[in-house]
Amino acid sequence: MLEVRNLPIADVLELRPRRIGDDRGFFSETFNQARFAAAGIDSTWVQDNQSFSQAPLTLRGLHYQAPPFDQAKLVRVLRGRAFDVAVDIRAGSPTFGRWVSLELSAEAFNQILIPIGFAHGILTLEPDTEIFYKVSAPYSAAHDRTIRYDDPVFGIAWPLDGTTPQLSPKDEAAPGFAATGTPFSFAGAAP
Repeated sequence: MLEVRNLPIADVLELRPRRIGDDRGFFSETFNQARFAAAGIDSTWVQDNQSFSQAPLTLRGLHYQAPPFDQAKLVRVLRGRAFDVAVDIRAGSPTFGRWVSLELSAEAFNQILIPIGFAHGILTLEPDTEIFYKVSAPYSAAHDRTIRYDDPVFGIAWPLDGTTPQLSPKDEAAPGFAATGTPFSFAGAAP
């Protein structure tokens, strides 16, 4: 069984796979292509990625890949907690420039499905947070893009309480959205 909840931006979903528990622990199918298809979710995953962050308030993002290596992502936390953000960067979308967030945790056992056309960022909320995600296209350095996490164009309310997050040099040097633009168009946009 797979519980699916719509988030405030269309096509960004929270997923909760069923856990079967007993005195040994639990078992779960965290991904089942037939169950995803039955829920109306296209799930052609080609690569799994895993990240580990020792420090809380480690921020990765905002990342996306340009076509033809554009990626949908299915993200979950294996250990710890994280604040996950998806930003709609599809030109012509009714939610263009808006963001949606979801707290992911090992305890909640939830996942977020982020479709193609969204920039993605994730902020760890606890030490030793481990994140696992599936992507629909392989990594391509030539198509990898980064937007500044604190770009005022988006106004993302990261739960930082005035603290500067720990960033990679690449994320620290990322340009704002006005400098990067978008390679994505909303499928329902007028020509």
